Amino acid sequence: MLFVYTLKINSGKATRFGRSRSVRIMSKPKRLFASVFCVLFVAVGSFSQVPQGETEIVPSKGYKRLAMERSAEVDSLVKASVEKAAAEKGIKPEEVAVSLIDLRGDAGKWGEHRGEDRIYPASVVKMFYLVTLYQQLADGKVKMTKELERGMRDMIVTSSNEATQYIVDVLTNTASGGELPEKEFELWSYRRNRMNRYFAAMGYTNINVNQKTHCEDAYGVEQQFRNYRGENRNMLTANASARLIAEVALGLAVSPEHSKQMLEVLKRDPYATGREANSQAVEFAGRALLDLKIEGAKLWSKAGWTSRTRHDAAYIETPDGLRFAVAVFTENRSNDKDIIPLIVANLIEGMRKK
Repeated sequence: MLFVYTLKINSGKATRFGRSRSVRIMSKPKRLFASVFCVLFVAVGSFSQVPQGETEIVPSKGYKRLAMERSAEVDSLVKASVEKAAAEKGIKPEEVAVSLIDLRGDAGKWGEHRGEDRIYPASVVKMFYLVTLYQQLADGKVKMTKELERGMRDMIVTSSNEATQYIVDVLTNTASGGELPEKEFELWSYRRNRMNRYFAAMGYTNINVNQKTHCEDAYGVEQQFRNYRGENRNMLTANASARLIAEVALGLAVSPEHSKQMLEVLKRDPYATGREANSQAVEFAGRALLDLKIEGAKLWSKAGWTSRTRHDAAYIETPDGLRFAVAVFTENRSNDKDIIPLIVANLIEGMRKK
C-alpha cells in the first residue's frame, strides 16, 4: 500500500505561482481540470482524522505568506535570461526552470520560466526541512541540543545526507529500518507526511517533501514508502523554492527571530578562497557575483546536485540596492557549472536596468 500526497488547485487561469494543476506523486504529473479545493493529504485507506496523540506541525499563528504580484516585466527578463543561456551553453529551455522575485518594492514582483514544473530537488529540499525544524523549535515540540544543532548545520552548510536523515527522523518521529506490516506502515507514513501537511497549510502547492536524502539508495521501510519503484520521490518547483527563501529573508518564516537564525545557517561567502570556499557559494548563484565583479554583495542559499540535476535557491543583496530571491533548477546538465551563474548574472544585469 503506497501513501501519496495529492495536490488539487484551480486550473485554467494563472495563479500567484503560475498555472496550477492536479498532481499525484505516484505517477507522472498530469494536467487536470479541477474545482477549487484546499490542498489535501490523501492516503489510500489512511486516517480520515489525525490519529489520537499525534503531534502535527502547524504554521505560526498570524503567519502571512509573502506578498507578491506577477510581473510581465520580470517574466520577460527571466525569458531573455534563459534564451541567452540556451544560445551560449546549448541548454534546452525544457531543461531549466527559473523563478525570480524582485523584492525592492513593498510587494515582490515575480516572474518565471517553468516555475511550476515539478523537479527532483536534490538537496534544495533540505531548506524546507530547516524551516520545518525551526517551526518545531518555536512551538516547543522539539528542543535544541548540541547534537541537533550539529545535524542541522551539517544538513545545510555541508549538505550532509546523513545529517538530513537524522533531522527527518526528529521531525516526523519515524525511523528507517525493516519493512512494516500494513497498520504500522499506515501510521509511519502518516507521520512522514508531516512536512507536506505543514507546507500545504501555508499555501505551498505542487510539492512533495517527505523523503530522506541518500548517498546511494533507500532500503527497507524507506523503499516500501517508495512502493519499491522509485515512486513518491521528493519534488519541488522553482516557484516554491524561491518563495521559501524569500520568506526566510523577510522574516516571514516561523517568526522574525527564527528567520534570522535560519539566515545565519544559510549564509554563504562567495568571496572566500582556498579551504574557506564552500562549493555552494562559489559554484552556483554566488559565482555570478564574482563573474560580474560585484564587491560587498550578500548571499544566502541552498544548492543541490545529483548525477543529472544541478539546482540553487538563493537570496541576494547587492550594494547598489538589489534584493531578490531566485531559484534555478537544471536537468541533464549536472556537470555544467556555468549555466546557473550565467542565468543569475543575466538576471542581475537586467534588474540593474530597471
